[in-house]
Amino acid sequence: MNKQEHALRDALIAPFDKARGTWESSRVPPSRLVASALKKESRKRRNPRGVFEKVPGSGEWWIRYVDASGRYRREKAGTKGAAIDLVRKRKTEALQGKKLPERLRRATVTFMDITSDALAYSKAHKRTYDDDVQRMERMRGWFRDRSADSVTPQEIERHFEECIEEEEWAPSTVNHYRSLLSLTYRLAIRNGKATSNPARATRHRREDNSRVRYLTPEEEAKLRGVLEAEWAGHTPEFDLALHTGLRLSEMYGLDWQDVDLARRLILIRRGKNGESRYARLNSIALKALAELRKRGDRTGPVIRNLAGEPLAGPRYWWDKAITKAGIADFHWHDLRHTFASRLAMAGVGIRAIQDSLGHKSVAMTVRYSHLAPDFLLDVVEKLVPVPVTQSGEPTDTTTDTGATQPEVAQAAHV
Repeated sequence: MNKQEHALRDALIAPFDKARGTWESSRVPPSRLVASALKKESRKRRNPRGVFEKVPGSGEWWIRYVDASGRYRREKAGTKGAAIDLVRKRKTEALQGKKLPERLRRATVTFMDITSDALAYSKAHKRTYDDDVQRMERMRGWFRDRSADSVTPQEIERHFEECIEEEEWAPSTVNHYRSLLSLTYRLAIRNGKATSNPARATRHRREDNSRVRYLTPEEEAKLRGVLEAEWAGHTPEFDLALHTGLRLSEMYGLDWQDVDLARRLILIRRGKNGESRYARLNSIALKALAELRKRGDRTGPVIRNLAGEPLAGPRYWWDKAITKAGIADFHWHDLRHTFASRLAMAGVGIRAIQDSLGHKSVAMTVRYSHLAPDFLLDVVEKLVPVPVTQSGEPTDTTTDTGATQPEVAQAAHV
């Protein structure tokens, strides 16, 4: 017998006179009693208002309520008891929000909103604004219409891992995106548009700065042949980079007012570390600048094409020239490595190379020290015992160490 049948029995027994075998006239008719009993039983079995089982029989209970702003909300609560407690709590909070307007839910701030603020900051304060625009566009594709506070570190890491696997991002590339995203959230927190910075909880990739790739004389000859045949107008750019060690942004951002041909100096107003420095000009660099002077009115940008138009970089010809010359694993920045490596192989001291490159710390320059003439070989050679005669006097002969020394070939990629 189920609960409903029990309720019916209890309702019918009460007014029945067993001795007389009839219904008591003072009692309510049985039909009304049955309906009343069923109604009471239904009320007992009905769920509290705002509590429901989304999938009957699943055991997962949800709540539905109206918040302080009048918007309907749904939340997953778990068990039925937890759902009853939670709906009471939410209704109390909604009531408090109506009584206290300052506690009303604030407007949702989207990821697009905070990225716009970050790009405005980048344009005003950073030299890498153009790069930031490209990176931000990709990240907007990840989280465009999401609320700023809903982005999690796990989601950011997942997108980074996908780009590493599918597009072979270098650790430095990931770190650039991570830094820009962290800046975006720092500004949002300062402006009251976000409460936390999820980028801080992501992993900083370790960058390998020990790579040194430079042009061998044979590779340079191949590359020059390709340039002279198809891109002769860009040869001065190549020579200037190869003989000054300027970074790409420093060279293509160079202005004629910062070039002193008489003193053979170039003023780099703001290098990578934010400080100014001077770059020296040898005869080949001077010749390249003389060729570039013919392409303009000696004012404004230094690097121009044959038509006199300023160039923003070597993107449209450099990769094609490298590929056609058959030179593998070589980038524009490796011309800077070539400049430093050749100075080291010529016997120039590490401190002088540091000044030429504009490194803030000598630790960045030490990577080229192994290319210097091997004076340490003479030091360790002093450990070789000198042959002596039976009388104890040293002989006039010397040990021929050259016979045991292997040939050392200059490697272009360390």
